[in-house]
Amino acid sequence: MNVPFSYLKWQFANPDRIWKDVKKVVLRGDFTLGKEVAEFEGKFAKAIGTKYAVGVNSGTDALFLSLKALGIGAGDEVITMTSTFIATVGAIAASGAKPVFVDCNDEYVMNVDQVEKVITPRTKAIMPVHYAGHPVDMPKLMAIAKKYNLEVVEDACQSVSGAINGQTVGSIGITGGFSLHPLKNINVWSDAGVITTNSEAVYRKLLLLRNHGMKNRDEYECFGYNSRLDTVQAAVGLHIIKQLDGITKKKIEHAAIYDKALRQIPQITVPQRRKGVKYVYHLYIIQAENRDGLLKFLNAAGIEAKVHYPMPLHVQNCCKHLGYKAGDFPVAESQAKNIITLPAHQHLSRKQIQFTIDKIKEFYKK
Repeated sequence: MNVPFSYLKWQFANPDRIWKDVKKVVLRGDFTLGKEVAEFEGKFAKAIGTKYAVGVNSGTDALFLSLKALGIGAGDEVITMTSTFIATVGAIAASGAKPVFVDCNDEYVMNVDQVEKVITPRTKAIMPVHYAGHPVDMPKLMAIAKKYNLEVVEDACQSVSGAINGQTVGSIGITGGFSLHPLKNINVWSDAGVITTNSEAVYRKLLLLRNHGMKNRDEYECFGYNSRLDTVQAAVGLHIIKQLDGITKKKIEHAAIYDKALRQIPQITVPQRRKGVKYVYHLYIIQAENRDGLLKFLNAAGIEAKVHYPMPLHVQNCCKHLGYKAGDFPVAESQAKNIITLPAHQHLSRKQIQFTIDKIKEFYKK
């Protein structure tokens, strides 16, 4: 039985309705900041629970432009965690600021208890990563940020609809950055991203920064960037955002089945699930003894399991200049050797989920 990791074949199996709306964009020639962009931004803001949403060309730019809108640049420091996709730290570096790492916890997200220890006079912001759809402990983090007068830019690229005590991630910090990459929970046909905020001042600044700093066709308020959400992609997004609740519900159902079964296997460690937290499982990640052996076994059986990610960033070549070394973040380093991601997307059947569970049991029986 094949258990695929990618769901795009099914997500866009019947694109006729989308094509009709794309055709309207083409016939109007309305490719740049067309009406579909504003419509999508409105629906996205409503889904997250913020006053504003700004469409940009990637989740990476959602983080980068957030930092620039806050005036963060050379000489500043931004705290984040070492176990994340490179885009998080790349956005900080692109802003001119220095990334400062903390370790992660047993849920694969930022260990908030370590944040206060690395704050310096140069610290200007904290960038928590709601990694894999696991929300960071935002109440505790926001208390620290308030104490030191720091901004919080949420990397929610992998956590659309995630929430803590009913408050959606991306609505808690000054901004939230989301990705609409084809493999995210809300996806389009190319790279795209969204920034959410409740601050009108930040919103107005972001509108300028994403579009060359243009006040209008002939006037420029500041130097900006070319980072607009494409109208065609907004048209696609308007179709997919209607499915957000259904996609999220199905992923949560699949994760619950995995959790219940895999907790019974001694060689498997399932992360704790905090009360009051809505996990949305962009990735379903566990830790496994003999991870590499299990990965090979599952792949051979047709189960497209993967590893996200086998090397934390502080030991990557791109971060050598930051001065970190192996051993500095032991939790992240240990997890990198043991984590494995199982297919859990909304288009899988119960039989495919159970087949995956059975194969894991079979591997450890051997």
